[in-house]
Amino acid sequence: MLKWFVASEASNVGTALADDFVLQAASASPGERRREARPELKRQNLQRFLQRFLQRVDRDARPLKLNVFKRAKLANSFKWRLLEKGVDREIVDELTQALVLRLSPGAGSPAPAQSAGFSRGRSSKRDAVALLTRGAEQLGGGNYEEAIESYEEVLNFDPRSAPARNGLGIAFAGLGRYADAESQFRSAIGSRAGFAEAHFNLAGVLQATGRFAESEMPLRRALKLKPAYTDAQVSLGMSLVLLGRLAEAKACYEKALRSAPRNAQALVGMGQIDSLQGHFDAAESAYRRALEVNPGSSYAWAALVWLRKMTPGDAAWLKRAEAMAASGLTLIDESALRFAMGKFCDDTGDFTHAFRNYQRANELQRQRAAAYDKAERSQFVDDCMHVYTSEALSHSRTDASESARPIFVVGMPRSGTSLVEQILASHPAAHGAGELEFWTDVVRKHEAVVRKEMPAESLRRKLAADYLRVLDRHSKHATRVIDKAPVNSDYLGLIHCVFPNARVLYLQRDPIDICLSCYFQQFSPRMNFATDLSNLAHYYREHQRLMAHWRRALPPGSILDVPYAELVADQETWTRKILNFVGLPWDERCLNFHKTERAVTTASVWQVRQKVYTTSVARWRNYEKFIGPLLSLRDT
Repeated sequence: MLKWFVASEASNVGTALADDFVLQAASASPGERRREARPELKRQNLQRFLQRFLQRVDRDARPLKLNVFKRAKLANSFKWRLLEKGVDREIVDELTQALVLRLSPGAGSPAPAQSAGFSRGRSSKRDAVALLTRGAEQLGGGNYEEAIESYEEVLNFDPRSAPARNGLGIAFAGLGRYADAESQFRSAIGSRAGFAEAHFNLAGVLQATGRFAESEMPLRRALKLKPAYTDAQVSLGMSLVLLGRLAEAKACYEKALRSAPRNAQALVGMGQIDSLQGHFDAAESAYRRALEVNPGSSYAWAALVWLRKMTPGDAAWLKRAEAMAASGLTLIDESALRFAMGKFCDDTGDFTHAFRNYQRANELQRQRAAAYDKAERSQFVDDCMHVYTSEALSHSRTDASESARPIFVVGMPRSGTSLVEQILASHPAAHGAGELEFWTDVVRKHEAVVRKEMPAESLRRKLAADYLRVLDRHSKHATRVIDKAPVNSDYLGLIHCVFPNARVLYLQRDPIDICLSCYFQQFSPRMNFATDLSNLAHYYREHQRLMAHWRRALPPGSILDVPYAELVADQETWTRKILNFVGLPWDERCLNFHKTERAVTTASVWQVRQKVYTTSVARWRNYEKFIGPLLSLRDT
């Protein structure tokens, strides 16, 4: 995510442009040897070299179609290389300004003097250009606070400056201030609707905050404005992967690779798709190709860990990961790498270092998320218990949908929902749809209603029709379609008043194992409770309080509790119970679920390809000395 921060190619071009300019000036100086490359440039002589310099920029830099951050990196490398070569700072500043203007979107081929901005008069417009140049340089050097000051000065001249708003958004994003960044990108788009880069950057912030469905539209707008925008094509592929639309995502990555065969991000994306489809060898091959292109790709390196269980023989992986983590990664990239390092150490039995890496990963993850509000979570549970009572739900059955097609597999995240979905999806009459966001979107859209009263008959009928259409898009023929979004456990009252004949499978697992497994997983920033052990304990208690209410309020036989430990200890007995509960006949294929060919787009992508195993039961004992806030859950 936010991969505009990767700009090594741009830096190399900036350095090359500076070296070429210095050599050009040195060769034109009679009293100076070319190899010394330290020209004594005077302002009056600058025009002699400027035209050739700008032609070189047009030839070598403009075709790269760099985004604003990469332009900043290029300009910053150019500037510091000139200073290293002994060029006067005032001339360096003016050359850098000319370079930035030449690389700006929509820049034509103005006369050299105009390009450099060498008018003798001072004006607000020239001041603004100089500040934009300075802000870009500061972004390139990672000096986000200073860049904010520069861009805010520009906005004092011109409050509608789209480049300043865009630069300010990038600076805020660099500091993890995503709400401020989003506001600035939207303002930039409001000032200049055709600003493709601002649409792309807005999508990056939406992705970074877990709003993947919302990121699709700005990415499509960016591509409509710039059809050859490879970064946007790759970013759209990533959003589609996270939305479970793998075929569309693959088409995006393939299109990007046709125009840029060595695009490391697109290669990583192809590896992700192979992994989600259970093709782990192909995924590893894609990740290693990405590393050949970009040896510093921390995400490609991290992704290798999730393809199998690591062993002490893989120590070279950890050594390289530690070097990467210490190299100054963005908080997003370091967080992903730290989760992978935690998994490596857990696999190899080094539990102390595993926990330290997970702890660091979650510290970084918290910077991307809104603070978890315990009072708000408790109030949500109170509202559900007040509205969706047994009496209210019994009255809703008369005008509800009679469909028994939906199956809801719910529970806390990491409680075993993916395993049960995979078992059921192995049945020829069932289809696993993954974690659908339908009910979360409904509650978000109609929150003012559904948290205060039972939805009206008209809304319930509309929801039933809309949801059945969603299931049809996943499978038109399956008798049962499984929605395994764990968060649906929050909405069982709403779901029941729309589909009273739907069956609910609730996964139960040791509470400490659940919470620890959540802590060890890089979730979307929306799951902000998962980054802190105390918050996890609170969330779990509220979850249990709400589930106890659903068991009282929903009619008997609506919910089947499935104990994870018993399921993995006696798979056949529990598989028969599950199939009987959802109204499907016995089928042996459900026992060989690990052989079922289907995409799994959850954190359990590797686990569901394995036979049932019991090593995750009571796993928390390996970490008992670190998890004080969770230990009180033993009696829950």
